[in-house]
Amino acid sequence: MAQSMVLRSGSLRSSSDANSLESGPLVISSSAVELFSSGFLHGLTKPELHSILAAATLRQFPANSVIANQGDPAEHLFLLRTGCARLFYITQQGHKVLLRWLLSGELLGGAAILPNPSSYLVGTEILKKSSAFVWRRNTIRRLATQYPKLLDNTLPIAAEHLTWFLSAHLALVSRTARERLAQVLFSLAQGIGHKVAGGIRLEITNEHLANSANITLFTTSRFLSEWKRQGALKKGRGTLTVCDPNRLFSHSV
Repeated sequence: MAQSMVLRSGSLRSSSDANSLESGPLVISSSAVELFSSGFLHGLTKPELHSILAAATLRQFPANSVIANQGDPAEHLFLLRTGCARLFYITQQGHKVLLRWLLSGELLGGAAILPNPSSYLVGTEILKKSSAFVWRRNTIRRLATQYPKLLDNTLPIAAEHLTWFLSAHLALVSRTARERLAQVLFSLAQGIGHKVAGGIRLEITNEHLANSANITLFTTSRFLSEWKRQGALKKGRGTLTVCDPNRLFSHSV
C-alpha cells in the first residue's frame, strides 16, 4: 500500500487585494509525489522528498491573485504544483511590464532561498486557480543546509531565467515589432497552450500580448487581425487559437 503524508494546508494572504482560497487538510500519496515533476526536487531520494514536502504548506490560490509583491521581503518560497503564474514588474511610472510565464513544477519567489535576507525583485501573479508548496524562508534555508542538492538544483533554474531574459532583450533590440509578437505567441503556444481542434488555444488578452512583446495595443490588434485574415490564428472572447505556430513567422516578414 502506498504511503501517504499529510501536509499543512491553508491560505497565504498577500499584500494585494486578492485573497487566497481556504482548503481543508490534504493527503498526498507517495505515488502522487513521484508523479510531481520539478527541477527543484531533481535527484532527491523518496525519504528526502517526503521530508522536504512535509515541511511545506500546500496552499490554494485563486486566479488573478498576487502571491509575491515586488519590493516586499522575500519571506516565502513557492513551488507551483498545479496551474500557472507569471512574473511582472511595476516601473516608477506605474506601468506593469509582463515577464515570464511559469508552469507547474517551477519555483516562485526564489529570492527567499538566498543566504542573506532579500526582497522580491519582481511580482508574481497567479493566472488561473493554482496550488503551490510554500516554505517560510527560515525553513527552506534549513532544508537547503540539510539537503545541499536543493541549492544545486536552483543553479539551473537561475540559468533558465537568465537565458529567458537575455532572449527577450535580444529579441527587443534585433527583431521588428511583428517578429517580436510572433515570437511571444510561439513561445506561449509551446509552453502554456492547450491543444484543441484546429490548433493551440491560449487564454490571453491583446493587452497582455502587447506588454509581453513590448509593442502598443493598437499594433498588437493590427497584427492579430492580419494573421486572422491569413488563417494563422483564430480569435475568441478572451482566447486566441494559434492554428500553426510556424505560420506566424511566415507571415511576419
